[in-house]
Amino acid sequence: MFNKTNETKVLRDPVHGYIHVKYQVIWDCINAKEFQRLHRIHQLGGDFQIYHTAEHSRFSHSLGVYEITRRMCEEVDAISATLSEYEKIQVLCAALLHDLGHGPFSHFFETLHKKHHEQMTCDLILDPETEIHQALIKEDESLPQNIVLILTHKHSKPLMYQMISSQLDADRMDYLLRDAYETGTSYGNFDLERILRTLRVKNDSLCVKLSGMHSVEDYIMARYHMYWQVYLHPDAKSYEIMIQQFFKRYSKIRNIDVFEPLMNGSLSNKEFYLMDEHRMFYGFQEALNSEDVILKDFANRILNRHLFEWIEDPTKQQIMEIKKKLEQQDFNLDYYYYEVVSHSKAYLPYTENDENQIIWMLNSKNELISLSSSSQIVKALLKMKNQTNKCIYFPKEII
Repeated sequence: MFNKTNETKVLRDPVHGYIHVKYQVIWDCINAKEFQRLHRIHQLGGDFQIYHTAEHSRFSHSLGVYEITRRMCEEVDAISATLSEYEKIQVLCAALLHDLGHGPFSHFFETLHKKHHEQMTCDLILDPETEIHQALIKEDESLPQNIVLILTHKHSKPLMYQMISSQLDADRMDYLLRDAYETGTSYGNFDLERILRTLRVKNDSLCVKLSGMHSVEDYIMARYHMYWQVYLHPDAKSYEIMIQQFFKRYSKIRNIDVFEPLMNGSLSNKEFYLMDEHRMFYGFQEALNSEDVILKDFANRILNRHLFEWIEDPTKQQIMEIKKKLEQQDFNLDYYYYEVVSHSKAYLPYTENDENQIIWMLNSKNELISLSSSSQIVKALLKMKNQTNKCIYFPKEII
């Protein structure tokens, strides 16, 4: 029997109504400083510069992923019957802590830190000095290691990592609904209730009853539209470029104390805990006093939303004209001209490149069949041709 709170704790949530917590270890993890740090990390990186209400955090998303996983464990009979209480606690903790290692400005931070957020998450969970680790071992000594096995897809029960990291998982379900709500868009909406109602387990793998296929199609299309309308918005990329060019310049200056741990190689876990977006913005404010004109300019652009203009699929003539104008106005092309090449297939909302990526449907004969073999919509998506797009970014004041 595992320790429970004196009563079920509830936290109001705009997407799920309430987040329900009945296990003490979950409550202790929520109150650990490493998890509380996620309050200070935006969920969508620079998208709050485009969608002004997208101020939600990794903290709220992590709670949402936990809540969907909790509902899977309690409301989906096949999952409830398959997992023991201890296994449910493992997967609930993994769901809650899956984004613990995210740095400021979403995935961009990894280009500076040189460590993927998944690895950072595992490091924090396994570090005996962290409050998260202490909260976990207070419940069970083997809990940190078992959670890491889930997060790294090495657990002996594939179902446990499929619930939070697969093509149809609690992570994607929450961020689509939450990001749609917080950005004020409708692209990410789908029928979560129907999907939960039709989830099944077959051969220790997560699958969906065939009658739930249309809800899964809506979920796939929600991912497609959110990627192209929200996550890959050119202005969000422009904001990311501002930060990237700032640090490109800063690497030659090196005179702002709060940024130095980041520039000196891998951060220790203690240094990582302090490296949140509040700290980053303080550093940008400090750079406003820099004697370096370029560093000061990018700090101003970041803080006051002076984003680069962009042209999608420019002609060679347009590129030449932009570069000429930049040179005429004394803009250093190394910092003030930027090209991005993207491939449409890299952002497909669903793939079936290997067996582990397939969303399995359970037909009337109790057989597992791939989603693409039963859905014409998904089959058409998989046949989409790869398209290469080029976008150039530059200061809009030269136009």
